[in-house]
Amino acid sequence: MKALASGLFSLSRKEGWRRFVDTPPRPRPDTLTRTQLNALGWDAADDYNDRRHDWHANFGIVQTPQLTSIHEELDQIVHSNRQDSDRIRSAAVIDALPGLGKTTIANLFGRDFDRAQMRRHGPVTEQGHERVPVFRAGLTSNTTLRTLNRMICEFYGHPATDRANAAALASHALDCVLSCETRVGIIDDIHFIDLARRDGLAVSNHLKWLANELPVTFIYVGVGLAERRFFADGLTGKNTVLAQTARRWTRLDVEPFHQEDAASRRYWRSLIKSTERQLVLTDHHPGMLVELADYLFERTTGHIGSYFTLLVRGCYRAIRTGTEALTHDLLDQVRLDEASEQARRRLPSPRGRQVRGAAS
Repeated sequence: MKALASGLFSLSRKEGWRRFVDTPPRPRPDTLTRTQLNALGWDAADDYNDRRHDWHANFGIVQTPQLTSIHEELDQIVHSNRQDSDRIRSAAVIDALPGLGKTTIANLFGRDFDRAQMRRHGPVTEQGHERVPVFRAGLTSNTTLRTLNRMICEFYGHPATDRANAAALASHALDCVLSCETRVGIIDDIHFIDLARRDGLAVSNHLKWLANELPVTFIYVGVGLAERRFFADGLTGKNTVLAQTARRWTRLDVEPFHQEDAASRRYWRSLIKSTERQLVLTDHHPGMLVELADYLFERTTGHIGSYFTLLVRGCYRAIRTGTEALTHDLLDQVRLDEASEQARRRLPSPRGRQVRGAAS
């Protein structure tokens, strides 16, 4: 339990973000043969399985076409924002349905950018302050002007976060960004901003103020923002043309995987092959998951979050039951999120699924 507890951190604090950026890749456990596995004592087997559970839940990021494409867009937006401080920088917003990896995409871009800045400029600014290339904050359903500013200040560990008012916190946030030479700000869950409410509209306007005052490129992340008319700033009719968000933000959407054509099916199978190589299961052989490509797609409807949940829970079950492989029957016993389970109930009979999966 000590090792597990010591691994906990929050990306909403600079210490946690620093750990996320600087931690080296997790060591992969060896794949043991059945003979080696059976030869382990009780404690050794329990420790080995615990390492495998940890590995399967955290084995790394697969370079999907969606991730690669959005990272290229973000790279262009961020590195084009070289305007002097008196000029407004454009922002990016990753807008997609749940379960498509948008937060992961933003965090990974921030990590890569942070590493590059640290390598190029070092951990300390010319004025002797700690360099913090990226800050990150996640909004809540009751975010106000004060809580938004406080979240940014809390990321840096500013001591005045509890007692200052909204205006003072905004000033402290500006000081932190300038002193630490921050260049990118990630704001997650902006769909919690309700433009129909007075507080929500105030927070939206405050985001524009922050973009005007802070010399950073903002990367916003949210769900269904276009459908919520977020880019219209809550304006309707002729007033919509006055909306600043639509002119300042570049919308980047994340699409789920599809099976509509040969290229889409090839991308899906490429994802399966990439993840299959990471499995540490004694009796799992390359190609076993690819044979279930259609079944895996139907179970997850091409949503990468649901797909990885299915794999992680399946691996846990395979280890706990001694199956040591991700088979059709084993995966069929794994329950997923409700959206995926609704899709599952529309599948044909188990026998029909197995035949079609084997023929893919």
